[in-house]
Amino acid sequence: MSDPCNIAAALPRLARERPDQVAMRCPGRRQWNGMARYDIALTYAQLDARSDAIAAGLARRGIARGTRTVVMLRPTPEFFLTLFALFKAGAVPVLVDPGIDRRALRQCLDEAQPEAFIGIALAHVARVALRWATSAHTRITTAPRAWLADATLAQVERDGTGAGPQLADTAPDDIAAILFTSGSTGVPKGVVYRHRHFVAQAAMLREAFGIGEGGVDLPTFPPFALFDPALGLTSIIPDMDPTRPARANPRRLLRAIERFGVDQLFGSPALIAVLAAHGAPLPSLRRVTCAGAPVPAAVVAAMRALLPDDARFWTPYGATECLPVAVIEGRELQATRERSEHGGGTCVGRPVAPNVVRIIAIDDGAIAHWDDAQLVRPGQVGEITVAGPTATDSYFNRDAATRLAKIREALPDGSERIVHRMGDLGYLDGEGRLWFCGRKSQRVVTADGRVLCTEQVEPVFNVHSDVRRTALVGVGAAGAQRPVLCVELATGVAGDQQPRIAAELRHLGEGFVHTAGIRDVLFHPRFPVDIRHNAKIGREALARWASRALRSTRRTRA
Repeated sequence: MSDPCNIAAALPRLARERPDQVAMRCPGRRQWNGMARYDIALTYAQLDARSDAIAAGLARRGIARGTRTVVMLRPTPEFFLTLFALFKAGAVPVLVDPGIDRRALRQCLDEAQPEAFIGIALAHVARVALRWATSAHTRITTAPRAWLADATLAQVERDGTGAGPQLADTAPDDIAAILFTSGSTGVPKGVVYRHRHFVAQAAMLREAFGIGEGGVDLPTFPPFALFDPALGLTSIIPDMDPTRPARANPRRLLRAIERFGVDQLFGSPALIAVLAAHGAPLPSLRRVTCAGAPVPAAVVAAMRALLPDDARFWTPYGATECLPVAVIEGRELQATRERSEHGGGTCVGRPVAPNVVRIIAIDDGAIAHWDDAQLVRPGQVGEITVAGPTATDSYFNRDAATRLAKIREALPDGSERIVHRMGDLGYLDGEGRLWFCGRKSQRVVTADGRVLCTEQVEPVFNVHSDVRRTALVGVGAAGAQRPVLCVELATGVAGDQQPRIAAELRHLGEGFVHTAGIRDVLFHPRFPVDIRHNAKIGREALARWASRALRSTRRTRA
């Protein structure tokens, strides 16, 4: 009899085959008095047995197959034990980034209609005070006492100890989780993950990056650590705030890498930039994976210089709704740098098999059914679409958003598949490589019909030595926007240099077709970024700021 379709099905096997291998370790944090707490480590045998006990204990409290359960825990062993217990139970974890706007967070939780809530003490205080997840009838806390909750997680585990193996007979199409997007371009949406999506992701990641069992991983984005047990890896949970990767302490990360022999690392461009700027060699690393936003070429070059010659630097492209879509290795990314800096967009590599990536004409409306007539010619910029085993098929309680993002495609055998619209613009080149040109919602359409894409414009200006980064935004009515270049200066550049830099940027832009018409240059002290990866620029907020700044400038001149 085969195992159920469930990402947690790997745990019993690994517990048999590798019982003493550490599945995850949380290094001890140094306290205010200089003393360090002991490391917390879970072997595969312990992770399997304890998640079984928690799953059994949760079932006694009504959290079982299909129960939507909000999980608000820090990246500690309790987080991973709870998630795998919920997967084993066939329950449906609901994960929302805790750092988003309070109103958006409440909307997300209301949409998810959770029946249970598992969180730290502070999350329960917020739940009561802000009336989060009022539909949750079962409430579990990781605090020592069941204040504002029905039970503690420790009580739940004790109640289930001795119950034996727990693994629901989940089917491929059963809902496995609801994962909310980062909300970088609007209110986050709850992506419905089915068990087949998680299983396919693990298999595709293993194949794309050549991951073998027994490696040691430092996953600086906690949800990615959930794949490690399915891949037979040891996870080292870093001593950092996962919602602020740009502020991670590189010395702490290095200590963990050196102490535990970490050979693979996952991080956002903001975190990789922290390590690259620190400049310490990373001799044990053999695989670095960076995702969440385009990676600046200078960061790739600096990071590669710190790695051994045989190490690989991978940048996968995808989204919460579909991952991985395509992947590119650092050397190839560096080789495409000149084309990016001349307005070609950012190369994100070749589609990961068995994905089918196609480019369709730009359309802001819904497309109910696939039609090959929608395809654009090779090399033309359009909207990126993907069909494949990890392409999710809906958003939870967001029917309108589902219609805008999903296309139904009839196949020759009479079956049907979902094509996901990435909401990104890009093109396929003559070598079959995918180029990312920016978000569809962030394109600037001028009165004369020109379409400007962020990733075709910004790299042209980012080469300026006094510029940290730039952001293209549009001001004015849709279809008749004024392109504005927002600029964040490099560290140490004085503000009185702005007039010179603005003139040099305008001159630089005159050399390329995508940037020649940009005359408005505004300087911003610090760009807003997403709370998940600290890497996606909040261009919607910047556009509002630019509009106000331009109005103020006109009044001053008048």
